[in-house]
Amino acid sequence: MSSVYDLIVIGSGPAGQRAAIHGAKLGKRVALVENREVVGGACINTGTIPSKTMREAVLHLSGYNYRSIYGMNYRVKERITMADLAFRVQHVIKTEIDVTQAQLSRNNIEVLTGSASFEDPTHVRVSNSRGTTVYEAAATLIATGTKPATSPKVPINGTTIINSDLVLDLKTLPKTMIIVGGGVIGVEYTCMFAALGVRCTLIERRPRLLEFADQEIVESLSYHLRDSRVTMRLNEEVESVESMDDGTVVANLESKKKVTGDTLLYAVGRQGNVDELNLPAIGVEADNRGRIPVDKDFRTKCPNIFAAGDVIGFPSLASVSMEQGRVASARAFGDETILSNPSYYPYGIYTIPEISFIGKTEEQLTEEDVPYEVGVAYYREIARGQIRGDTTGRLKLIFHRENHSLLGVHIIGEGASELLHIGQAVMALGGTIEYFVDTVFNYPTLAECYKVAAFNGLNRVSKLD
Repeated sequence: MSSVYDLIVIGSGPAGQRAAIHGAKLGKRVALVENREVVGGACINTGTIPSKTMREAVLHLSGYNYRSIYGMNYRVKERITMADLAFRVQHVIKTEIDVTQAQLSRNNIEVLTGSASFEDPTHVRVSNSRGTTVYEAAATLIATGTKPATSPKVPINGTTIINSDLVLDLKTLPKTMIIVGGGVIGVEYTCMFAALGVRCTLIERRPRLLEFADQEIVESLSYHLRDSRVTMRLNEEVESVESMDDGTVVANLESKKKVTGDTLLYAVGRQGNVDELNLPAIGVEADNRGRIPVDKDFRTKCPNIFAAGDVIGFPSLASVSMEQGRVASARAFGDETILSNPSYYPYGIYTIPEISFIGKTEEQLTEEDVPYEVGVAYYREIARGQIRGDTTGRLKLIFHRENHSLLGVHIIGEGASELLHIGQAVMALGGTIEYFVDTVFNYPTLAECYKVAAFNGLNRVSKLD
């Protein structure tokens, strides 16, 4: 039995969904292959949505955001359990799956359940418990995403030694926790557990956390982590991990230190889901992290096979994956009209407090010899900051010294990922820092930070001139 499609999309995460829907909007016959029984990929089922929902539950139940107003002992719920957190997460996951399923159905996209592998560049085999079927497609998009990377040094057992997919399977909230990996996932979970009162030790082999983010912003986050009683072991590497007879875990570091905790979360990188795809059949090779190389149009070495989303590597953001999927689908059918500029892609890191940024960092501009100036606004100066109880946040504008064009926006504080979009719009439209000075913002809002930061930056320039 053989069915013919214009486009087969493998994977129903953000990249796969958008690619399939865009193909359908172009009037093409599209099939989407998903090996889970539910759609949404890692984004909805194990990654982005569960972790961000858990963060929201943590902030609400722990009363974290209002402790500066009501006192350090303020809590909405005295004894928070993993079941409390999982309850809210499952509710959101179910709704998001339903929404995604309805979108695919509305656009007449056929969802094929099973594991996909290539027979050749135009034939995809889909296998499930009911058997195997081969489908034909003029173009195929690989959007299989990633899974947590493994290490022989860290024997995941699902109870005391876990990866990020297993966090919500914890039966009880540990008193102490070791987090290995100071990337986005490791730092986000460290913040959440620390906000719940878990004593966390964060181990990272690099000299600082989140190396791609602005150093000043990361220093501010590091201060908050230490203030939440997080112990940071930077420039340290794990040599081995042992489960002890008393139910605890010991991480042995290469520096001969020992770190003990009730639970260890291993969050060092992710691996592309490519093992079952039979890539040699299409002449495509993934690297040692399972990442598939693509050109600017997301085309692989095989001209009619595309790849998008986390499986192609950095930046591995759900928002960017959606856009990559849409562009790849357009290119598969010769549509060159969709233009997307990666330099205007925003980053949102859901730490506590959250971080969001767009454009260049101070370190990058210094390296490129670009003459820049900085304007900063602190949430504590803004009425809305006092009202919300977040008096530690800050917004930083980086602009060109001579023509005042906006080069970067870097924010740390609650609402950072929403607030960033104002700066994103000004940057994308080629605006200058004067825009913020001349614009009236609602009062009291955090958006006022833009005006305060702009005045601050322009005052520095005028004094220097």
